[in-house]
Amino acid sequence: MRRVAGLLLAAGEGRRLGRPKALVELGGERLVDRGVRLLRLAGCGPVLVVTGAAPVEVIGAVVVPNPQWRSGMGSSLRAGLAALPPECPGVVIALVDQPLITPEAVRRLIDAYEAGAPVAVATYEGKPRNPVLIAREHFAAVAEAAVGDVGARDFLRAHPELVIKVPCDDVAAPDDIDTPEDLAAHDG
Repeated sequence: MRRVAGLLLAAGEGRRLGRPKALVELGGERLVDRGVRLLRLAGCGPVLVVTGAAPVEVIGAVVVPNPQWRSGMGSSLRAGLAALPPECPGVVIALVDQPLITPEAVRRLIDAYEAGAPVAVATYEGKPRNPVLIAREHFAAVAEAAVGDVGARDFLRAHPELVIKVPCDDVAAPDDIDTPEDLAAHDG
């Protein structure tokens, strides 16, 4: 069976944080490296990282530069989906600024996909968040819906019949690192 790919969105400039999130270190590890490691440990392959605000070299991943990164997350998602190899059956989409996502949470999404879910979304306290797994047959529709600073959200809301919610509260948390205070709270 072909493996599900991993796609880490890491193009933003981190305006509120004051620097690109991909380059921020948490516990001595850059967030971009942490995200790639999480996807690889979960069994994703290949792993792609969409970059933009800062040039980033990443070991163990294919870097996909997004020259349109200023237009928002949608362009990064489109760039990442377009760069996936044609034999890729599905992709787990993760965000660089969510360091408390774990390989176990990603594995749960892959398990749901392998059990037949066309779209699997991690939930926390019943609320859908990230990461998200999308089967190849929906890549074009997801890319079309990814506009501005919206990733897959509009597609997911428009197609609730496709979405399998996967509880991940017990193994991960969706906390974002958006501000220096967020970083300090997670790096203590």
